[in-house]
Amino acid sequence: MHTELSAEQHSYLERLAVPFHPDAINWRVTNKSHDGRRGCIVPYADQRAYTDRLNEIVTPAGWTRTYEVTTLSPVTRVKKDKAIQTGKVIVTCVVSIHGLGSHSGSGEMWADDDNAMTRAEAQAFKRGCSCFGLGRYFYDFPKMWVDLNEYGHPESLPTLPKWALPPGAVLSTIENDHRPNEQANPSVGSEKGNNGARHAKLQPVSPSLDTSLTQQIEVFRHNVGDALYFETFRRGGPARNARELPNMNAQKWMIQQLEIVERGIMRVRSLAQEIQENAFYAVLDAHKVQSVDKIPSFEVLKAVVVDLQNAAHPSAA
Repeated sequence: MHTELSAEQHSYLERLAVPFHPDAINWRVTNKSHDGRRGCIVPYADQRAYTDRLNEIVTPAGWTRTYEVTTLSPVTRVKKDKAIQTGKVIVTCVVSIHGLGSHSGSGEMWADDDNAMTRAEAQAFKRGCSCFGLGRYFYDFPKMWVDLNEYGHPESLPTLPKWALPPGAVLSTIENDHRPNEQANPSVGSEKGNNGARHAKLQPVSPSLDTSLTQQIEVFRHNVGDALYFETFRRGGPARNARELPNMNAQKWMIQQLEIVERGIMRVRSLAQEIQENAFYAVLDAHKVQSVDKIPSFEVLKAVVVDLQNAAHPSAA
């Protein structure tokens, strides 16, 4: 039976379907070429972006979510070229929005994944939200292949197409962007981001800045992750991002600081190769870190390095 939607319901659905701000977009490598030099990447947003949008539009009291968890075992999978017996965690999430109804989504992860439950819940929640149009546009992206660095991370990232941007946010990138007339709102700032996977800028570079240094600084966002990248700005003065730095001296200082942070991240990745995978993720879990590119602060970075060093060289601890 067809039900006519009210003007308010149409308004809610339209606002839910608006693409996320580019600062909320992350990129994930889903497949790699046989030699590991190329990877297929897809964009996504953390589930916090979804909850923030729901809270903004319908308020925290206007929506709910419930989870149902089931397991499937035994299941054989191949991991690191070795067949292992494991299982699957399957989560169903029902998202209900007052005045719009309820939709469900499912997510599943291998049970031997240390974060299986968290990832399956997030997957199920976001799929439930997509039935309301929230985040649905991510399914419209074509497959995109890019070069990968030695750590398996993208060397560069695609520019978000205009249809995947909210009104007023038209991006340029640190690669060549030949669409200067599309810069719709250059005053909009950029304070948070993803795991370095976006090279988005929404502000014009000050004439007193060196454009090449600005680009160099923004590359660090990919290498160290958003939290550490923006914490460096917060600790270094009033500038919130590379395009608000006052002069070239400030740019050079910022590069020096980010190089220090980058060395810390590289040390984490190096130590990760020296210890067992389970021990590595145990250290991350102990500090409530989801992945290396999501280390939240300098203090946590230092603590992770120390714990990994102790795990790699216990006799020296």
